[in-house]
This record gives sequence, C-alpha cells and structure tokens, in this order.
Amino acid sequence: MRATTRLLQSCRVTFFTRENCGLCTNARKVLADVWEKRPFAFSEIDIVKPEHKSWRDKYDFDVPVIHISKASAPVEDPSLSSKAVKLMHRFTQDEVLSKMDGVESS
Repeated sequence: MRATTRLLQSCRVTFFTRENCGLCTNARKVLADVWEKRPFAFSEIDIVKPEHKSWRDKYDFDVPVIHISKASAPVEDPSLSSKAVKLMHRFTQDEVLSKMDGVESS
C-alpha cells in the first residue's frame, strides 16, 4: 500500500464475519470493490473465536455486519454497537459508500 493511500483513509470498516459463510464471502468482495474506489482502514472480527464472544452474542445470526466509523475513532466496543453506523447481511458498494460519506461529514 502506498503512503499516500494511507492518508486518504478517513474511514474504518470493521467486518464481523465467521468461517464458511456465503454471505460473508459476498460482503468481502463488495468491501474489496469499495476499497478500490475509496481506501479505508480495515479490521476483521471472527465472531466464532472465544475472545469475541461478546460480538457473537450480538451478531450470531446477523453476519456479515460492518461498522463504519472515522479512522480516528476508538476501537469498536460491543456495549456501544447500537450507536454504530452499520450495514448487515446483504449490502452494495453504493450503500457502503453512502454510509462512508455520512461518517466523513459528521
């Protein structure tokens, strides 16, 4: 990744997923396509892992889920998930970009 690309990452996308999830595979492709248009900071959380039990309790039947925040925002906190800017299940590039626009302008 180029240094100039890092400077343009004003959003962070946190991707909540699990193994062998067909919707998650599709969501990952959508995020890759969005990244080609507008790079963003990225983190992925596998909700099945024991250390992510609090996220599994929230999103067990909802993955894939993405939270979109400013890149400078604190790391995602399960207790604040109701306030997160998010998309769930199936989403398009346009929906992700629209949410990113909203986060960047807030």
